[in-house]
Amino acid sequence: MKLDDYVEFEANERAERRRLAQEKSYELMDHLESFQHRFDEATGGDSVFGSVSPSIFVGSSNYPNLSTGLLSPVGHEDDAATYETSGAWYEEGVSISDVFERRTSLLNSTKGVDARSVGDDGSVHDAWDGFLGVQREVAIADRPVDVEVFLDDGPAIDYDVSPDDIATPTGPRARAADADLTENPHVPRPVKKTLEDDDWRAEGAMNYLYRRGFDVYDINTVLSAGALGRGENRRLVPTRWSITAVDDTVGKYLRGTIRDRRSVDSVQVWRNEYLGNAYWVVLAPGDWEFELVEIKSPGSIWHPDPAGDTYLSSAHENREGRTQYVDETAGAYYASRFGVLEHLADRGRQAKVLVLRHVSDDYWGPVGVWQVRECVRNAFDGEHGEAETFEDAVRGVSEQLPVSLARLRKKSTMVAGLQSSLADWTA
Repeated sequence: MKLDDYVEFEANERAERRRLAQEKSYELMDHLESFQHRFDEATGGDSVFGSVSPSIFVGSSNYPNLSTGLLSPVGHEDDAATYETSGAWYEEGVSISDVFERRTSLLNSTKGVDARSVGDDGSVHDAWDGFLGVQREVAIADRPVDVEVFLDDGPAIDYDVSPDDIATPTGPRARAADADLTENPHVPRPVKKTLEDDDWRAEGAMNYLYRRGFDVYDINTVLSAGALGRGENRRLVPTRWSITAVDDTVGKYLRGTIRDRRSVDSVQVWRNEYLGNAYWVVLAPGDWEFELVEIKSPGSIWHPDPAGDTYLSSAHENREGRTQYVDETAGAYYASRFGVLEHLADRGRQAKVLVLRHVSDDYWGPVGVWQVRECVRNAFDGEHGEAETFEDAVRGVSEQLPVSLARLRKKSTMVAGLQSSLADWTA
């Protein structure tokens, strides 16, 4: 399909999606009130709380003094698996409101831990008892686990959530004194293998699990619980850090598999849109090169001033990759790069890749970097456009963006080399 025809086709699809889109929902506070009622029913005023935990959470603030938690969907135990962040959310087509409701339905039973002094040597490789042991068992299991949580000083729940918290939606928190398992979790054999090998570096263990069919969501949970790496080096890893670490590590592995592969033989343009985020992915012949450019419209969650100018950020790597962490685009860079590399590895090809992300004002609340990963992963399904040259592709896509090609050229390493014309400055 020619690029012009593809652009028209996608515009019609977007119009239909907008027509069917639900209105923005700010019912977070009402939902939390219903949560409190469910929690009171579940505990009966006792300090012992029985539930099903599909996942864990390790906070990143005040590191190394960490807040570690068991997440439990109060009142929705039968559907516990659907409350864990995964690619299935994209397949299900959850809305921003759905994400907020699910996350605020999870009680986070927390316990403070000093990451430097969990064991005598500061590691957690033998932490199989008490709260940390239960947390690790939940993390390495392949299905939600029945747990019993002993709350500190009774069910003193922190319901201090204001409307401002829609910017970082989290569920109510309760201080936990301890926790027990009420069943024997099922742990997949490959995970057991990584646990039993105390000489296996974390990077190698992550790639091993990925090759054995584990998705990055499963791997980052295991890493976060301190269950990967050489025995004496195993540490609790804040959830936010573990997500990016897995995207980066597995992405580097995939990049290595395509390093000597043939290049794609045509310029291809792919597009996907979800939750107010639109992604254009341009693949062009050549050695591996990657860039993410984010275009954030006024009124979006990361650029809330509706009267402000459109904000641009970017990050780039060449064939040799990066040596420093990406600050401007942060986790979105590694998530989008992973989605592209997974596609190229499946095809057995390499390419020059430009990803353009337009964050519109429909993105009124952040749902997490998973939507970046899944949008790019799934951008390669269905139709795509083709252009004669990389320059033609960029010019064609830029006509669909809220910034001029001149501004794009100033911010983008890959676009900077394209020839300019008077029209580029007038968009």
